[in-house]
Amino acid sequence: MNKLSAKKKLIGMILLPAFFSGAVTAHVAVAAQGQGDSINQPEGYTSEGNAGQVWRSTYDLGNHCWRTGYWNESLVVVEGCDGYEKVAEAAPESAPAAAAAPVSPPEKLTFSADALFDFDSAVLKPNGKIALDEFVRGLDGINFDVIVAVGHADRIGNPEYNQRLSVRRAESVKAYLMSRGIPDSSIFTDGKGETQPVTGTACDGKSGQALRACLEPDRRVEVEVSGARRR
Repeated sequence: MNKLSAKKKLIGMILLPAFFSGAVTAHVAVAAQGQGDSINQPEGYTSEGNAGQVWRSTYDLGNHCWRTGYWNESLVVVEGCDGYEKVAEAAPESAPAAAAAPVSPPEKLTFSADALFDFDSAVLKPNGKIALDEFVRGLDGINFDVIVAVGHADRIGNPEYNQRLSVRRAESVKAYLMSRGIPDSSIFTDGKGETQPVTGTACDGKSGQALRACLEPDRRVEVEVSGARRR
């Protein structure tokens, strides 16, 4: 072998390894770059590029996912591979709404007109004021919104007169409640006259004092309180 051939051979021995070394280095660099850009690469399975798509066998061979050499059962987390199916996460339960404070039904008290007033009168008697004082004390445990006083009369006498009398008695009750500190805006009044009796036909056939005594339940003032009891 002459010196020129030996020299060429020596250069080839130096350049070729360097060329292949550079090619391998470039391939590794590209592969590393591809791995950096990949998303959701499945572990334990062969995938295509950086798309995360698992390679499968053909349908005539069962369409199985291709496993890598380091596959094990703990890596069976790829949907559709080796029987794994992704279970949809349950939506978090919303916190139960705070329960609204219970509102008590309206409380209705019925005062006998004979206990509050003299017959055919709308002026409160002393015993009537005592009865209303007890009513006001009972409001201490109630957050009330509205108080409604409704006057009623019996059927003795003229209907128009009885209507006016029932309104005057309701207004008399309101005036006294206001004197005990209840605001005017919280009290409403109405009069029903003789239109809403509670005795029905029980007093039919009676007259005079017997009728007057029998109709006593019809002469009344109903006081209704709307609100909620404090706990």
